[in-house]
Amino acid sequence: MSDTTSRALALLNLLQTHRHWPGTELAGRLGVTERTVRRDVDRLRELGYRVESTPGAAGGYRLEAGSAVPPLLLTDDEAVTMAIGLRVAATQQLVGGAEVTMTALAKLEQVLPTALRQRVNALAASVQPSRIGDGPVVSPAVLGEIAMATRDHERLRMRYVDGAGAESIRRVEPHALAPSGRKWFLLCWDLDRDDWRTFRVDRIVSVEHTRVLFTRREISEDEIEERVLIAASWTPQKIEADAVMDLPLSTMEAVFGPWSDGATAEGEDRTRWPFGGSDWREAMYALLWIPEGVEYTTSLPEPHRAELTEAVERLLRALDAPAPASRG
Repeated sequence: MSDTTSRALALLNLLQTHRHWPGTELAGRLGVTERTVRRDVDRLRELGYRVESTPGAAGGYRLEAGSAVPPLLLTDDEAVTMAIGLRVAATQQLVGGAEVTMTALAKLEQVLPTALRQRVNALAASVQPSRIGDGPVVSPAVLGEIAMATRDHERLRMRYVDGAGAESIRRVEPHALAPSGRKWFLLCWDLDRDDWRTFRVDRIVSVEHTRVLFTRREISEDEIEERVLIAASWTPQKIEADAVMDLPLSTMEAVFGPWSDGATAEGEDRTRWPFGGSDWREAMYALLWIPEGVEYTTSLPEPHRAELTEAVERLLRALDAPAPASRG
């Protein structure tokens, strides 16, 4: 393979692994001049790749979608991962069903070398994905666009419909896509709320790329997992109420962590926190999260308020009474 061909393939590989590359950085990585990069870009265009260029000091190159699918350059590990992913996707609740994913898988495995096909078969045999069944339908197009923006640290503008049917436009910095149970969730920094938010992907109607890059915020894998778990476990509650506590919002958020989602400031020194449960016992458990010594009021409705009051009064009488005799 000639140096020119090898260099063009290396350039293609770089363009496929990032959404935008400055010309100077491409030249440095390939060990050539920017003029040579421009010539190699022209060669890729002749082969059917749509490479967009932007002028200026901050200009560069990006690989755009075209009218036809050009050849993809995949490493062995990437090809194996893609084949296994397609097999798993065939069992999931994606628009188009298993037929689309299986035809794509057939085309990919047709060109896989024997050794790689054997790796796919061996690994796929050990993967037992849970079936989505009657879970919410997720658009592969939306999922793919969000995945690319998450990889490239690109801000998105998306149209979202919440559980009540209200539609809103959200500007977000996507940080993680995660499946949980029968749903997919997007963890992101909401620019309008100035806070972390978790969205169900099946409720995202459309996404728009802004081409504005962001610096990824620090968040641990444990916190991502916890936030997704909270979002996945949320369901409409039989009891819904607020607690207004004598605690500044910033302090409350530090104490409650991800469980502070939905809390709002009530002045400088108080915080309103929505909570709920299936009965008064779960509501009481939520109120026990409020730190020791912090006074609060609650809008817990009747008859749950009376039931909780009776249980607490009975508990206090039991604690004030003499302890029962030991068990012999």
